[in-house]
Amino acid sequence: MKKIEAIIRQERLEPVKAVLEKRGIVGMTVTEVSGRGRQKGVALQWRAGEYRVDFLPKLRLEIVVKNEDVDKVVRIIARSAWTGKVGDGKIFVSPVEKAMRIRTGESGEKAL
Repeated sequence: MKKIEAIIRQERLEPVKAVLEKRGIVGMTVTEVSGRGRQKGVALQWRAGEYRVDFLPKLRLEIVVKNEDVDKVVRIIARSAWTGKVGDGKIFVSPVEKAMRIRTGESGEKAL
């Protein structure tokens, strides 16, 4: 099993979620986060002048999938979250050693 963690723009959540659901991937956790990358935030204008927002609001999607679904899910997220602008996000894939469904006690891939 693998955990896919994607940092995406907030406005891209619905398109990403819709395509994942269409492909049978429904379990996910979404967290509001703030971050910065190469863009180093943004400069904004206000009455008093320019100021810098270093950390921009993003969403973190966490999805645990079977090994054979990793490439498909990463492709779906990348295509659906893409705007072509700096700040589109990142995707990370990590191994998951164990999973357990608390309600039933199922473990491993059955817990997904």
